[in-house]
Amino acid sequence: MADGEQQMKKSDLGLRSASAVVMVAVAGSALWLGGWAWVAFVALVAVGVYAEWTRLVLAFAPQAWLRIVWLLGGASYVLIAGSELAMLHIWGGVFPVLVMIGAVVATDIGAYFAGRTFGGPKIAPKISPSKTWSGLIGGMVAAGLALVIAYLGEGVVHGVKAWGWTASHAFHYTVTAMSWGKLLPQALIGGVLVALVAQTGDFFESWMKRRAGVKDSSQLIPGHGGLFDRADGLLAVAFVTGLLTTLLNAFA
Repeated sequence: MADGEQQMKKSDLGLRSASAVVMVAVAGSALWLGGWAWVAFVALVAVGVYAEWTRLVLAFAPQAWLRIVWLLGGASYVLIAGSELAMLHIWGGVFPVLVMIGAVVATDIGAYFAGRTFGGPKIAPKISPSKTWSGLIGGMVAAGLALVIAYLGEGVVHGVKAWGWTASHAFHYTVTAMSWGKLLPQALIGGVLVALVAQTGDFFESWMKRRAGVKDSSQLIPGHGGLFDRADGLLAVAFVTGLLTTLLNAFA
């Protein structure tokens, strides 16, 4: 590799790292503050994502009626997903939001490392050439493990609150109060579902970008593309969760 290419890669890595630190700091601060800070943050991200959605639609949908359908669909998609993320914090605090985000991040990490390690057949090479079936399975396993760790951590916290700050009491509460016979299958099934939905959201956004003839949804985040690029999997998971919650409440 030429020196110039190596320098560009190093420069890009530094830019991506700095942008990632800023993104995590801003999102983490809003999540920690909660309340209106979190609602405002989610609303701003939702507006940004919808603006990028509109940009893509205008690039690949020539007919006016088709644009209207896509724009209305996008508004519903982003509104339901954003509302779920906002209300999840209001109803349950930081923990359920972290669980959702953590499972999606685990999916991406597991898919990346499994895909790089094992390779194999591509899922949809014309849409996303780097996605493999081994990566999808790795994402499922990683998401399932993330949910197991999250539920275990929740059990420890409840144990500490109920029995005092001792490791033995916390461990005893965790083992006795949580049925591992149910927890492990539920967590792994949840991991499979989260990974499938998150990867579907990723593929969907990649398909939109392919049709629009662009690499990124925007250049808003240096080194990372747009908000839609960063939140495609999380949006899909939040949308499906919000849709199911709405339907269950409607028929309850």
